[in-house]
Amino acid sequence: MASEFVRVKCTKCKNEQSIFSKCSNVVKCLVCGEVLAEPTGGKTNIKAKVLGVEKT
Repeated sequence: MASEFVRVKCTKCKNEQSIFSKCSNVVKCLVCGEVLAEPTGGKTNIKAKVLGVEKT
């Protein structure tokens, strides 16, 4: 199964960063600390705006 990185944009401060599509921890914005994604046991529950997907 291919791993994916997702490019997201924080809804609070508009910072863009890449996150793993299957995270095991809460992912926060590196600038303002807003929660961008939460683990669900499978795919990640993304709370930010998705800009694109990068397959590895």
